Amino acid sequence: MASIRDLKKDINYVLGDIIEAVYEWELENPESDTKKSNAIIDEAIATFDDLIAKVSDRKVENRSSYLKSINTELESKGNALIEKVNKL
Repeated sequence: MASIRDLKKDINYVLGDIIEAVYEWELENPESDTKKSNAIIDEAIATFDDLIAKVSDRKVENRSSYLKSINTELESKGNALIEKVNKL
């Protein structure tokens, strides 16, 4: 694990890119219903809040292992959100 700052940046970039992709889809498809796309954005924001809160938690015993698990969680949740964006 490089650093906490890098992990926070990764969380921000990954989820920010997903939200940006949803907005681009909405611009390309103005006649489409945006309920599903708004749900994806809401889920990305909730994921962001959850992961940042976990990174900020200093009361864990094995911090390095804990941060690696957060990185893995970011990857899995990010991939799930990308799949949802691709299905729009």
